[in-house]
Amino acid sequence: MGLFVHEDPYYDPDVRQVGFNRYKQLLSRHAFSWIKLNLLTVAGALPLAAGIGYAILSSSILVLIPLSIVGGMIWGPFLAGLYDGILRGLRDAPESWWTAWRKSLRQNGRESLLPGAVLGLLIGMYAFMAALFWWSAAPQSLGTIALYLFSAALFLLLNSLYWPQLVLFRQTALNRMRNIILFTAKYAWRMAGIAVLQLIYAMIYVLFAPWTLLLVPVLGFWYITFLSQFFIYEPLNKELEIEEKFKTSSL
Repeated sequence: MGLFVHEDPYYDPDVRQVGFNRYKQLLSRHAFSWIKLNLLTVAGALPLAAGIGYAILSSSILVLIPLSIVGGMIWGPFLAGLYDGILRGLRDAPESWWTAWRKSLRQNGRESLLPGAVLGLLIGMYAFMAALFWWSAAPQSLGTIALYLFSAALFLLLNSLYWPQLVLFRQTALNRMRNIILFTAKYAWRMAGIAVLQLIYAMIYVLFAPWTLLLVPVLGFWYITFLSQFFIYEPLNKELEIEEKFKTSSL
């Protein structure tokens, strides 16, 4: 990965690197595979985007709710496949991206329908609220905007920890939420940074649209998902023993 920085002359691609070298190593191995996964994820998100867009254009929350739920259910298995592919790369799993994606669809497809529906509904509500801000004759107060951004950051934080658990382990939603609370309490500053990073990333796409839409097929969902999981993978692996459990299950 020497496009922008010089390679370490002692770099060994067969040894797991640390820090920025690990970041480069993962991108060197998986970037093109993750772009392909991103294209599938974007395709899966199209019904949700179309439904939210139609609801906003028709100014109807009654249209928004069912279309967001259905669109989210369609998108859920695709998003699970993206998380699964990225986490496989982070733990150096040997499967090809296409084999892993099909396996994820079989294993996580049904379980991701309900979380996908909730996710779609929340995205639709946030998009509709943003449209209401835009339509409003009077400017919104700083407190209202701050509350909106804080709730969006909290939503992104929950999302960053819920989907990895969904694709990694078989457990109840209650256990996943419990793990999210405990992990966030222990790594509060790290998770706050991840939430803010994702919020800024999303705001860039929204504020500079439609030009940023050109980046969606190339960067879209995969890069910010990878970056977020990269920053939390080490403590997440430590607390949930991800790699140890996968080694045990493969014996």
